[in-house]
Amino acid sequence: MSIQKRKKDHVELTVNDQVAYKKKTGFERYDFAHHALPETDSGEIDLTTKFLGRLFSFPVFISSMTGGYSEAGPINAQIAAFCEKRNVPFGVGSQRAMLEHPEEIESFKTVRKHAPTAFIAANIGGVQLIGGLSQKKINLMIESIGADAVIVHLNPLQELMQPEGDRNFRGVKKGIALLAESIDVPVIVKETGAGISIAVAKQLLDIGVKVVDVSGAGGTSWAKVENKRKREDAPLDLFDDWGIPTAECIEEVVKLKDHYSFEIIGSGGIRTSFDIVKALALGADFTAAAQPVIKTLIKENTEGLNRLFDRWEQETRIILTLLGCSSFSDLNHTHLREIR
Repeated sequence: MSIQKRKKDHVELTVNDQVAYKKKTGFERYDFAHHALPETDSGEIDLTTKFLGRLFSFPVFISSMTGGYSEAGPINAQIAAFCEKRNVPFGVGSQRAMLEHPEEIESFKTVRKHAPTAFIAANIGGVQLIGGLSQKKINLMIESIGADAVIVHLNPLQELMQPEGDRNFRGVKKGIALLAESIDVPVIVKETGAGISIAVAKQLLDIGVKVVDVSGAGGTSWAKVENKRKREDAPLDLFDDWGIPTAECIEEVVKLKDHYSFEIIGSGGIRTSFDIVKALALGADFTAAAQPVIKTLIKENTEGLNRLFDRWEQETRIILTLLGCSSFSDLNHTHLREIR
């Protein structure tokens, strides 16, 4: 099966099929610590957040999902225009197909045309870095979209579930290190829904990674996505719930802040304003979401996506007010109560 067809299948399954984890994100273990005397004005709540030195209007990164097949171009264009208008960052889907099939470049190049000033991140799989990616390909990946950062996605579980997937992951770490040394923009490393542990995060920080996107379990199960794609052999559905819950990833990785200067993106099952605020209270610097964004965009167009972000922002103002916080910088673990 071609890469283009596989990418198309991924989007269709995540939008139209039941591919969520049975395992929870871990956010459900926490409730908010209601503040009956908040001493805040909800009309003055500041929702802006700094990430990689830039100020954004709301702490949700529209995470990597689309790209690499012709129909993705219009979707990428809509997301890019939305991010330009709302001042939120956007990561394109894997650019592997573009590097192997030049005819797919336009499905990526369109994002910068529709978002001349937005923060846009390039994206490549860790496996594609084994042995080092040529400087020509690195430049094409970055320059085609005017990338402000490069995301490297780690997806060994997903690859092992794919009949046509990669099986060798030896050399990915060295490839990330070489990439970080060869480019002037920051490297973000993310999982694809199975989570990044504190041990893995430490290895990434030691080789120059600037942002760890934990992308934990509890949202879309890419093992389940791949198992639903299988046609010839039996699905390996025992692995559909494999992974570390998002909240646990954040709680562990944030401990490294005592020894490293880096930023954490909390993602994996971010579906509501409650998830966003809980992730930040646990120590994430920013959050990211893909499935609710692409699903809303495809089913309700840009108007629906604006309504989704409007609701998240409205609810977040209420949450912060009820916690006695004037901005996200006031938020910390004390604003959560562990449910026993």
